[in-house]
Amino acid sequence: MAIPTRSLGTSGLTVSMQGLGCMGMSQSYGPADRTESLATIDRALELGVNFLDTANVYGMGHNEALVGEALKGRRDKVVLATKFTLSRDDSGGMHIDGSPENVRTCVDASLERLGTDYIDLYYQHRVDPKVPIEDTVGAMAEAVQAGKVRHLGLSEASSASIERAISVHPIAALQSEWSLWTRDLEDDVLATARRHGIGIVPFSPLGRGFLTGAITSPDDFGPDDFRRNQPRFQGENFTKNLDLVAAVRSMAEERGCTAGQLALAWVMAQGDDVVPIPGTKRRAYLEENLAACEIELSAADLQRLDDLAPKDVAAGGRYANLPFGSIYGDSPERA
Repeated sequence: MAIPTRSLGTSGLTVSMQGLGCMGMSQSYGPADRTESLATIDRALELGVNFLDTANVYGMGHNEALVGEALKGRRDKVVLATKFTLSRDDSGGMHIDGSPENVRTCVDASLERLGTDYIDLYYQHRVDPKVPIEDTVGAMAEAVQAGKVRHLGLSEASSASIERAISVHPIAALQSEWSLWTRDLEDDVLATARRHGIGIVPFSPLGRGFLTGAITSPDDFGPDDFRRNQPRFQGENFTKNLDLVAAVRSMAEERGCTAGQLALAWVMAQGDDVVPIPGTKRRAYLEENLAACEIELSAADLQRLDDLAPKDVAAGGRYANLPFGSIYGDSPERA
């Protein structure tokens, strides 16, 4: 299997058509097996995936250290992305800090955990509404000038924040949730990013696993799986959302692929500047996801999927009551 490459906008970054989201190897989706997680990264690199995504908050540093361990001796083979601004306190509460001081602290800590002297793509994980984004990006730009970071990115930023950020420094990529059941990005942010040559990196392109069809009941979630407490996976919302999965699965069976592969193919068909980062901690799922790169969708296929999954098709919000739960609600002018 040869994985094609794509350019992230006009940044000059060339990455595999799919990246690998590593978060689940450290948190959120139940226990992970360390050996299998490392083997999954090994297999990804072997198959031609050269774009790995992590963040300092994933497992409170554990994920960066794990990825760093996996890349020992082959750092130059990957485009390594990580993120900052989010942190957890001892009670599990989430906080956002986009202050310049935190930028400087976080980038050095990430470099140490990753075991590298540079980060290819450094994202502001969530925009801090208390700190002007110009100040945050200005401090991130200092890291570029110091050789610690090569490219800057934003995650879940509004159009207004993107415009303000690029006035300080070029932005290579925008990472935001985008899938058949989360299409908010298409309202205005997508056009803004593309107007400025910013690559699009969709996270959760499989709807946090829901679009694979493997989840049929809330009982499928373990006690420490964060999806148990998210609105789309509860009660009547869960039941209604299963209708979408059934429709996608039916079309996938006609195409001779899995529902997850069809959902991923749809995301990748949204443009040559789109590089999804489906997350997994298992080699079998990695290989299934990568096979979606070989699926070609016709205009009729895309129209059918658009009809099956119009905007706002999903029942329930993306997040429960979290400080970053309101999509693109990051700028004072949008409050």
